[in-house]
Amino acid sequence: MTISIQPLREADLPEADRVCRLAFGTHLGLPDPLSFLGDADFVRTRWRARPDAAIGAYSDGRLIGSSFASQWGDFGFFGPVTVHPEYWGRGVAQRLLEPTLALFEQWAVRQVGLFTFPDSPKHHALYGRYGFAKQELTPVMAKPVAAQAAGGWSAYSTLVPEARETSLAACRALADQVSPGLDLTREIAAVAAQGLGDTVLVHEGAKLTGFAVCHVGAGSEAGSGVAHVKFGAARPGADAAGRFERLLSACEAFAHARGAQRLSAGVNAARLDAGQLMADRGFVAEFQGVAMQRPDAPGHNRPDCFVVDDWR
Repeated sequence: MTISIQPLREADLPEADRVCRLAFGTHLGLPDPLSFLGDADFVRTRWRARPDAAIGAYSDGRLIGSSFASQWGDFGFFGPVTVHPEYWGRGVAQRLLEPTLALFEQWAVRQVGLFTFPDSPKHHALYGRYGFAKQELTPVMAKPVAAQAAGGWSAYSTLVPEARETSLAACRALADQVSPGLDLTREIAAVAAQGLGDTVLVHEGAKLTGFAVCHVGAGSEAGSGVAHVKFGAARPGADAAGRFERLLSACEAFAHARGAQRLSAGVNAARLDAGQLMADRGFVAEFQGVAMQRPDAPGHNRPDCFVVDDWR
């Protein structure tokens, strides 16, 4: 058996998607492993966002695994990392991790994170060998969507080009206030370019006070009937909690306008007040993972951060 690691080819995306579902579905013990994720898509969306950050593992020319890296300014994360079950225990994941982690060195990010199974010592040990430390749990929470009377928000897709540039700069500045160097503009542009959803922008007067990058529906990372916040943040400082609540209301108003029945988002347990505000609004945990980061520092997983995000 000869295994080669190389950039993931576009022609191999259907097989990469199949292997991703098969691997996770098998690990979770699903009766039909390929039903994992339903009609949501974590493979094509990541590849199209940044083809140069997608790595494939091939055995004698056959795709057997893949890994994807994402960059949010000075912060990066990777996943999903999946290997066909037939090749588990053969060191393929390690072979995929090495070039993936090299990308973060090339991009000069200051911190790298990941989301993995909270009850899998095997995964914790694997990532621990590369310097990642296990931190707090990250529940992915959801609630039924109800009509909202939330004003003061707009959608990035509705803006004229000049206003888009201004909004991107404002989103970059807000994220930098949350954590220096954090930048979601690449994510905002990818969602817009692929038609995966939209970015919700909340203003008080002319000032941006919160934004949320949302996926909606089949073919996105949300799936049918769901609006999923991949990243959302309220401006830090006095009344950050109030701004976060207004952002959540705007996201729900957006979800309702797009016909979604559920709104979902991940919130790291270190963000205590943000998680409690979500619970107060009717969000309940659907599943959870654990955050691991290198170096072992909180980054934007802090009590003063009113942030939701998903590193899967």
